[in-house]
Order: sequence, then structure tokens, then C-alpha cells
Amino acid sequence: MNQETKQCQNCKKDFTIELEDFNFYEKMKVPAPTFCPECRLFRRLIWRNERIFFRRPESLTGKEVFSGFPPQAKITVYDIEYWKSDAWDALDYGKEYDFSKSFFEQFKELIYQVPWPSRAISNLVNSDYSNQADYLKNTYLVHNSGYVENSAYVVRGHNTKDSFDILESDEVELAYDSTFFTGGFKIFYCFDCVDCHDIWLSKDLHGCSNCVGCAGLRGKNYCIFNKQYTKEEYAIELEKLNLNTYSGLETARKKAYEIWQKTPVKYYHGKLLVNCVADNAQNSKNCKESWGIRDSQDSKFCQNVYECTDSYDYSVWGEKASQMYECLTCGSQVENMKFCFDCWPGSKDLEYCMGCRSSSDLFGCVGLKRKQYCVFNKQYTKEEYEKLVARIKDQMIQVPFTDSRGRVYKYGEFFPQEFSPFAYNESHLQDLFPKTKEQAEELGFFLREQPVKEFKITLQSSELPDSIDEVQDDILNQVVSCGNCGKAYKIIATELQFLRQMKLPLPRLCVECRFQARNKFINSPFFYNRNCAKCQTAIRTTYAPDRKEIVYCESCYNSEVS
Repeated sequence: MNQETKQCQNCKKDFTIELEDFNFYEKMKVPAPTFCPECRLFRRLIWRNERIFFRRPESLTGKEVFSGFPPQAKITVYDIEYWKSDAWDALDYGKEYDFSKSFFEQFKELIYQVPWPSRAISNLVNSDYSNQADYLKNTYLVHNSGYVENSAYVVRGHNTKDSFDILESDEVELAYDSTFFTGGFKIFYCFDCVDCHDIWLSKDLHGCSNCVGCAGLRGKNYCIFNKQYTKEEYAIELEKLNLNTYSGLETARKKAYEIWQKTPVKYYHGKLLVNCVADNAQNSKNCKESWGIRDSQDSKFCQNVYECTDSYDYSVWGEKASQMYECLTCGSQVENMKFCFDCWPGSKDLEYCMGCRSSSDLFGCVGLKRKQYCVFNKQYTKEEYEKLVARIKDQMIQVPFTDSRGRVYKYGEFFPQEFSPFAYNESHLQDLFPKTKEQAEELGFFLREQPVKEFKITLQSSELPDSIDEVQDDILNQVVSCGNCGKAYKIIATELQFLRQMKLPLPRLCVECRFQARNKFINSPFFYNRNCAKCQTAIRTTYAPDRKEIVYCESCYNSEVS
């Protein structure tokens, strides 16, 4: 069989399974999927909360802790330090498998009974308000990040110092309100820039410095709105822009975005790719329909992974991972894992497991550490384990689980989305695939509004001083109303110090609205067929056909950038 067209049992759209896909499924000993790639991705991402923090009671003591789990989720949560200790054992929750019930029905009970850590963190110094992070120092609200110092409001940042309001960064310093950039320092209000310094309001610059409002430049200095100046002329024109004021910044932003919109873009973001259909990718080979990949090969339908080989439908992490299928947030020296969530490090040969650490040969387990040959958190011998797992897989096919929307879950499907403790608007799914409430509900997801803590607004954002030079220290005591959603926010001390040092105006939006404004610049990890706007060559791209950007193939793009 070279290929087969199937109808997704979720969205009812047709999708194609290629020969290479069948070969992978045969090697992994799994049946072909019944959900299309997009619905499979949605189903995984609803299980991940990347950046939203909640206060909730800790299940053991009742004390209030910060957690990635919402308080409404009836899940058992331990404080992270206690969870990591040997004071409790997840084997105590072990149970016999009941062949009169479906696998997923029983596994849901285990998910909500076995304790989960309040946060996923390690090696934090003065960085209590963070999650999905390690090696942070002096940070605030930094999530899914590593090796970040003296920074705040950072998501997916790595090797980042003295920076604020950042989304997707690596090897940067002194950056502000910027998205998707690598290397450099003094980067302000920019998107998709590499190895630059002293740049403002710019997009798609490589190796540039001292530029404002530019797009598509390579190795340029002293440019404003894509016009070349001498060093002396640049200093004069820069002074006229008044970028230390909010009014001056917004005037320049409007003109910069006009430059951005009329400058052609390459159909993918990446470098050093061989035989790939990918975006936001580098140094990879034979990776198809993948997004956010680094140093990977021979994989398909993967998102935000690095050092990954021979894997399909694998989202978030990597770090020397191989033979992964339908897994989320699993990584660090892991291999041969199927239908797993949050299992690491050094784990292998796991199926249908959650929250397990440094284990092997587990099936249907939650929260185990350094264990082997367990089913439903119950210990078996190797021979007993292998016989029982084979019986359960047969039973999963004969006695499938049917969810509330009539979707059938047999062996070979990831966990049902309705089992997730997260609402759509609490999950990573919302960030990568923004939907309206109606659209999310049509896909079978629900939204949940958290109680809003009441703050007395003392200042409207429109009343903030225009220039950072006019801002007094008492701004730290003000509660400001967001200029977009109206919710309260504050300026923190380290943020004010940074803005003064960099001569940047105060933000007029709350932290969440600032994140959403940056997030709009990043394409969703879904690929479309379209044609180069110049030569009409067929391309596969994450730029949807209704997007306004001028999208070029690589050859046409390289002939345009300067």
C-alpha cells in the first residue's frame, strides 16, 4: 500500500497516510491513526499549560501554592519539593486492571488520584513565580525557559539575560518586547532577527546594527525605514524619532509595520535544512510537516523539539529523544515511548504513561519514579508484565472508550481531550492556535474563566507619562488599567530600572495583552499549499493563503533581500 486516504473521526476532513508513515507505524507496532495530523496535535496540546499560573490548595496540607493546575481541576497536587522527595510512593496507588471496563475509563481515575507536582521546575534562584523552567536567576513570570537571568515576562527564552517581555529567544541580552530572535543585544520591538544589536521595530534582519523600522536587511548598519544613512546622519534622524516617548514610538511603529508588510518574506523560517518541510527550524534533515525543530532528523508532525530522531507526532522537548510517537513534554535521553505525557529523563519503553521519571517498561502508569515492569502503578515480574500488556492491548481494541462526542478511542490513540485538567484558554493550544470561544467549543473544547482578584485602579494607561524621563518612582505604587482589556497591572522595580536604562516608554498594556500582541507574529504550526508570489513555484508554508504577507520561495526571496 503506497498511501491511503482516511476521514478524520474528529473533524471529518480527509487526510492521507503515506507509505513512509505506514512504515513508521509498523516499526513502532502501532495501528494507523484515525485522527488527522491537526486534530492529533490539538488533542496533545490541550494537555499542556505552558505559562498560566494559578493559586490552589496543596492536596496534602491544604496550604495555598502556585501551580500550573487550575483550582477547579479535581486533580491531586503536591508541593514540588515534597513531590520530588521519597516521602511518598506512587506504587501505593497501584490497582489491578479490570477487563470489564475500558482502559481509558480506568486510566482517568489514576490520573486524578496519583499526586502531581505543583510546578515543573529545577535549579531556580530567586525565581519563585515560574513554571516549566530550569536554571533561572532573579526572574519573574518566566515560563518554559532555561538559563535566564535578571528578566521578567519571558516565554520560551533560553540563554537570555536582562530582558523583558520576550517570546522565543536564544543567546540575547538587553532585549525588550520582541519575538522569535537569536543572538545579539539591545533589541527592541523586533521580530525574527538574528545576530543583531541596537535595532528597533525591525523584522527579518541578519547581522545588522543601528537600524530602526527595517525589514529584510543583511549586514546593514545605520538604516531607518530601509533607507541608508551615514553614522552622523543616523544619529540626527534617530533623535527626531523620540523613541523614548510613547507617542514617538507609536508613530514609528505604524510606519515600520508598513515597511514590514510590503517587504517579501521567505516561505519558511530556518537554516541548514536538508529535505525538510518545516518552519522555525534549523540544522535538521528529513523532517516533514514539523515546526520549531532543532538538530533533528527523520521525523514528521513534530513541534518544538530538538535533538530528536525517528519520531512522529511528538511535541515539546527532545534532548536526545528517539522513536517517540504521540508524546508531549517528554525528553532528555528518552526512547521508544508511545502515548506519553510528561515522562522524563532517561525513560524508555513506556506506553500510556504520565508524570513518570527515570523508568522503563511501564504501561498505563502515573507518577512512578525509577520503576520497571509496572501496569496501573502495580509491580509485576517481566514475564507477568509482558503477558498482561499484550492482553490489555487486545482488550483496548475489543472494548474501546467512546467520549462524549462519539469519538472512539482504541489502542493507538492518545488520551481523550476531555480528560485534560485544562480548559482551552488555560492550555498551550490557545497560544499556538488562537480560536474564538465559539470555534473552540465547536472543536469540543471548553473555556473557563477564573475569578478576577479585584484591584483598585489608581491610574489609567492613557494617563501614563509620555516619556520615560518623566516617570517618578511612585509609579511602582500605582495600579494601572490596561489600555486594551481594562484589567489591572503594575510596573515592577526591575522593569522600571530596565526601561530607564534603555530609554523606553512605559507599557500601556497588561502582561497578558502584551504577550498576545507578540504571539500574533508567530505562525501556527500548520502547513498550507500555496505558490510563490513572484515566480508561482509551489511551496508548502505556515503562511495561510489569506495572510497579507508577500510570500516568496527561497530563490526569489534570496534575490530580494539585501
